[in-house]
Amino acid sequence: MNSISSFNKFTNDLKEDGYLMPVLFIGHGSPMNGIENNSFSNYWKQLAKEIPVPKAVLVISAHWLSRGTRITAMEFPKTIHDFGGFPQELFDVQYPAPGDPALAKQTASLITSVGVELDHDWGLDHGTWTVVRHMYPEANIPVLQLSIDYSKDARYHYELAKELFELRKKRRPDFGKRQHGAQPAHGCLGQA
Repeated sequence: MNSISSFNKFTNDLKEDGYLMPVLFIGHGSPMNGIENNSFSNYWKQLAKEIPVPKAVLVISAHWLSRGTRITAMEFPKTIHDFGGFPQELFDVQYPAPGDPALAKQTASLITSVGVELDHDWGLDHGTWTVVRHMYPEANIPVLQLSIDYSKDARYHYELAKELFELRKKRRPDFGKRQHGAQPAHGCLGQA
């Protein structure tokens, strides 16, 4: 997609659901919240009941920093246990949500300001699965992750988020997450 007309055609061909999906800024806090039944996990469960069921979830994770922007593009992303010093029970968790390679490719094509690399190695890090597994425990909704380019500033990520806006009209929410309750990694989308 090299022109505004091809971008408009692509987004116009996607069905709009009449509802603008929310962007959620969710701090996961302790990774233990991924397996505990507490006020955090209960809130995430309730939140999922209060918004329309998405067709897919896109998470911008502060735990996936890369040089360049990448998006997971595999059929079944692995569950990444990117932490240490926690009980084995946490390491045993698997969140087998599917990915969506076609949606990853479409999302990458929406972003025209930079090239977005399709990634087949990363998976779902704990900043994603510790929250999403409470919201969608059936693991039947495709989950994709978009990396944060550590070499770019907040303005870059803000502009990138604006390019993703059209997906919100198609019932695909963006999860903006923050790391451990810190300030958002950038102006529009961040991670926990």
